[in-house]
Amino acid sequence: MQNFTVRATGDRPAPFRQIVIPLSDGTRLTARLWLPEAPAASQVPVVLEWIPYRQSDGTALADAMMHGYFAECGIAACRVDIRGSGNSEGLLHDEYLKQEQDDALEVIAWLAAQAWCNGNVGMIGISWGGFAGLQIAARRPPALKAIITACSTDDRYGDDVHFMGGALLNDGLQWGAGLFTQLGRPADPKHAGQNWRDIWMHRLENIEPPLAGWLSHMERDDFWKHGSVCENYGDIDCAVFAVGGWVDGYSDPILRLMQKLNVPRKGLIGPWTHMYPTWGQPGPRIGFLQECMRWWRHWLLDDDTGIMDEPMLRLWVGDDPKPDAASPEIGGSWIGLESWPPEAPAKTLYADDRCLSETPGGPAGAIVLDSPLTLGATGGEWCPLDAGGNGPEFASDQRPDDGQSLCFDTRPLDHPQHLVGHAALKLRLSFAGERALIVIRLNEVKADGTSARVTFTARRLRRPEGVAPGEAFDIAIPVNAVAHRFSPGSRLRLALSTSYWPMIWPEAQDNAMCIQPEGLQLSLLGMPPGAIHDQPAFGAALHAMPVSCKTVAAPEYRRTTVTDQATGRVALFSEDTPSTWEIDGLSITSRYDHDYSILPRDGGSARAGFQFAQTYERDSWKVSIETDTQVFREDGKLVLTSRFAAYEADRQIFERLWTHSFDE
Repeated sequence: MQNFTVRATGDRPAPFRQIVIPLSDGTRLTARLWLPEAPAASQVPVVLEWIPYRQSDGTALADAMMHGYFAECGIAACRVDIRGSGNSEGLLHDEYLKQEQDDALEVIAWLAAQAWCNGNVGMIGISWGGFAGLQIAARRPPALKAIITACSTDDRYGDDVHFMGGALLNDGLQWGAGLFTQLGRPADPKHAGQNWRDIWMHRLENIEPPLAGWLSHMERDDFWKHGSVCENYGDIDCAVFAVGGWVDGYSDPILRLMQKLNVPRKGLIGPWTHMYPTWGQPGPRIGFLQECMRWWRHWLLDDDTGIMDEPMLRLWVGDDPKPDAASPEIGGSWIGLESWPPEAPAKTLYADDRCLSETPGGPAGAIVLDSPLTLGATGGEWCPLDAGGNGPEFASDQRPDDGQSLCFDTRPLDHPQHLVGHAALKLRLSFAGERALIVIRLNEVKADGTSARVTFTARRLRRPEGVAPGEAFDIAIPVNAVAHRFSPGSRLRLALSTSYWPMIWPEAQDNAMCIQPEGLQLSLLGMPPGAIHDQPAFGAALHAMPVSCKTVAAPEYRRTTVTDQATGRVALFSEDTPSTWEIDGLSITSRYDHDYSILPRDGGSARAGFQFAQTYERDSWKVSIETDTQVFREDGKLVLTSRFAAYEADRQIFERLWTHSFDE
């Protein structure tokens, strides 16, 4: 049974102060500060969370539960809205800009200099906040002694929401549309005072769709290298605790950080998606905040909590997966590893007809792989339950996609087969164009036929220089890492396709390729002999009491697929019905819809659309925003259209439309 229980530690929220932090250029940032209830003379360390998601309402519940817990345990916590977000002054143009890092250096120094602070600062964050922790650690502020980075990356091009193996991710388009909306949210008069409208209009008049910048850089260049700590891991000189989940899009970076960093470090990867382990889905949830406190007490208070005596890396080894788009289950157990990568036994499997065998098969003719562009319907989202969605976004039973893929299966396993780390696939293939997309999935096929995706990857291939169109070449592709136990009686399936819609944007032109089976080799790393199976149990999932919040209207999450029988166009509609909640006298109503559609054999027909709407009300004050983002192909170009509209008391006060086009 999976553990989804989370328990509050008290009967009231931990008290906090609403503060303003001044920057050297005169910009004022708003923040919430939680201080331990201790004698005034005592000094304590402080943990900073640095994100743009509105601490006065947007993240107020989660902030109270996490930062309130830290304060209850004797460590101060500060949650800051970065420049241009929430009720902070200034402008926010895009993610992870140098200005954001420069501001953080000032804030860290300001916190360390406060009379109540002992001079030691930590940083914690998930997603944007996790990125920020790594990037700011690489700037080496003297007071920053340790970070906890969750669901983040060291490589903004190679392993982020924007691209997978050079292939454009629709999750990145969805996130870009969501960030576009966030950039124009209003300040709250209760916290920003009479200046709220000037702050808001300044944001609206300077807003630009971030997607326009991202889609201008379809290859790895200096744009993506900025903020990618993989460019020089040696820049980081403080302790790093990296956390994530196998179902999240950001598990591989944790393993690279464990391998490449030269500082004290810990890693934790569970069965979760894009959320802190305290609230992790799929379960089990764990006492993550207790682990955070052990980390903070060790590095910020010089307390020997024993955390650094434990294995460097703890991994959830999944087994017996039960795929379900809304509520998957992944059984398993924890192992500990003292280093990464570990020494592990390797097994190589070869293609033998449509089977996977431990001995190479005989000569076989080339197989044409030309998947319908609608393949991928069972893939779910790249990062489930993130980028605005809350519906059935997980991968489901893979059989519908397997039936349209090139599959190679093992015989039913006589013994368990572990995969811990990266599988690697060698292929000999050819294609006629300059580019081609290949998607690789590893599935566990149970005795009843259920096919559960264990791991996958995608590569947008470029024909190597000197290789003629249609000429075969060899390539090796690592598959995203995982820790998994394939059960006796199950089969391991390798599934290959040239499309994965709607997760991955398709090639515009003919994407067919020829696979030569005699060149196919799949290498699997087994259970490391040094793995420590007898791990101490994590504590129960705990958090501090949240602040009061009332749900007036809960959203309904719908995700439906419609096929036009006349044209063959397949459309996926994902809809969050309007929801309303009240916090601190503020009423917020939100709605979010997105849709993807495509013709089965026309990459030029791909289209994605995203619509957001939000209304903020307090007493007689009422403002609303709405955005519409569309991405499609036209005349050989990728086209982005964006619209932002703002309303005050139901009267439109701002509207702007943009059209951008890009080479692919």
